[in-house]
Formats: sequence, structure tokens, C-alpha cells
Amino acid sequence: MITVEICLEDIESAIAAQQGGANRIELCDNLTVGGTTPSIGLISQIRKQLEIELQVIIRPRGGNFCYSDIEFNVMKEDIEAAKSVGVDGIVTGILNTDGTIDTSRTNSLVQIANPIPVTFHRAFDHTKDPFDSLELLVDIGVSRILSSGKAPSAIEGLSLLRQLQEKAKNRISIMAGGGINHENVQLIINQTQIQEIHAGSSCTQPDYTKTYFQSSDVIIDHKNKNNAYQQVSAALVSQLVTATGQTKNFLK
Repeated sequence: MITVEICLEDIESAIAAQQGGANRIELCDNLTVGGTTPSIGLISQIRKQLEIELQVIIRPRGGNFCYSDIEFNVMKEDIEAAKSVGVDGIVTGILNTDGTIDTSRTNSLVQIANPIPVTFHRAFDHTKDPFDSLELLVDIGVSRILSSGKAPSAIEGLSLLRQLQEKAKNRISIMAGGGINHENVQLIINQTQIQEIHAGSSCTQPDYTKTYFQSSDVIIDHKNKNNAYQQVSAALVSQLVTATGQTKNFLK
């Protein structure tokens, strides 16, 4: 069975992802910068609402994946906090300045997360050698790698994703992510034999339902002047799940 994971950043989207038949969510904040650690209050409330698996990104800021000692301490404490409210997995990634995996710090985070699994996120796509990186992550005990095949999208990275899947040999899961939607997901599965899919924006749509008075002279977000908010659509998630060949559908 194909596992469908939906990346999102709010509680109503999490509920919609479950209703649409997703197997798992990755909860983030600030997806416009690739995702940062969400608040413990949000994590806790979503945990109470969901029956499906909840993974949480541990990333102290946007930008690169090389962190100071202080930032690393924040990451360790955030993992402990996330575990305390019952998350099912941690998503993180740390690199050295030369583009290699920071094995010492990654190992520390895996040990702190234990017994819940750790996914190494798309920082993997910024490594110099994906095959050496895969072996290092296997040795550390990371459970899963999220990758677009070091390309702008999974479709463009099909060749490397297929090679990574072959090299993984069931020692670590390879999850494809990046531009995946209901139109291309079956091709990605067929070409790579990958069993886990990660999607985000393809399952969202603007929410205009929460209208309120707004002064035309005050603009909070200059990139989004009408304050429309992208939320996960249960119907779009269901469409993606169906396209993987599954019949699972929680829509009511």
C-alpha cells in the first residue's frame, strides 16, 4: 500500500487531510520558507484531533541547514516537547558547511527522538553525494529520507529517486516529495517503485470563507493583500489518494 503524507501548517488542514484519506501528516509552521517548528500548543491540539500519524518538523528557522550550538539546543528541547504530547515521528535535517550530513548532531537527535522514528527532510537534496549520505543515515538509524531526487520536483528527479530506492534495499524508506499531484503520482510510483508519497500545495486551495471587516488602508501581508489563506482540501487529498490506486476515503 502507498503511504500518502500531507504537509500542512494549521489544525483545520490537518482535519481535512484525515478526512481525505491521508495516512499521515507532517506538521510545520512557515511553509513559505520550507517549514519551521510549530508551536507546542498546535501540536498538542492536532494530536487530540487526529487518528492518523502525526509527524512534526524540527527546524529552528528558515534558510540553510547549518545550525549554531544554541539553535541545536532548541532543536533538542523541541523534540522532547513534541514527544511529550504524543507525536508519531520527527522530521529534521542538519548539514555541515561542506554539504555533508552532520552525523554527530543527527545521531544525537535520533537518540533523543527514540523510540519514535526520524525522517531526514529535503536538506538531503542539498548534500554533495546522495549515495554516501544515504549510507550515513542508515548507519545512524534514520527511518526515512524525503527527497525530490535533488531536482526542483520529483518528476524531474525520477532517475535519482529510482536509484536511491534500489540502493536503500529496505534498510531505510525513500519518500518522494516535490510537486506531486494526482496527475503525476502514479507515474512517480511506477518509475521509482517508491511506496511513500509527500504532497503539500497540490492539496490546498484558497479559503475565502472567513470574511471580516478590513480597512483598505492597512495591509498586513503585501504578498497577499486580500488575506486569502491556503488550506488543505479534503476533496483534493481524496483525489490524490485515489490516484495512487487506493480506495481509502474518509470524506463525509
